[in-house]
Amino acid sequence: MKKVLFLLIVPFLFLSACKEEKEQTQMQEVMAIHDEVMPKMSKLGTLVGELNSKENDSTELGLKYREARKDLQAAHKSMMDWMQNFGNRFDPDEILKGKELTDQKQEWLNEEEKKVKDLKEQINSSISNAQQLLGKSE
Repeated sequence: MKKVLFLLIVPFLFLSACKEEKEQTQMQEVMAIHDEVMPKMSKLGTLVGELNSKENDSTELGLKYREARKDLQAAHKSMMDWMQNFGNRFDPDEILKGKELTDQKQEWLNEEEKKVKDLKEQINSSISNAQQLLGKSE
């Protein structure tokens, strides 16, 4: 009887541990993406300043500078909005200590993972576009 009980409990414990590890790994991945793009926020600001000084040009190039500045500002706003929303959805123990997530929060984490990946693309592409317009390389 003990063997049967053991054989029934062990798989349950294993599956439970796997679920917790998956959640933590996913949370760590989301935070790693955030940590990768967060330092680029100062670069966004610098590029906005450089584009501001050039967008008085009324030529087609001036319009491109203006568009690039708007893209950078939109990327900055997206980052701030994402961080605020993420912080409203998850508590510090869930983010930093791997506290188990409810089913609802797991759904949210799936959403946030997609959002932060899109955010990374938005930030990187806006920086790349601005640098290209300004004749800079990274």
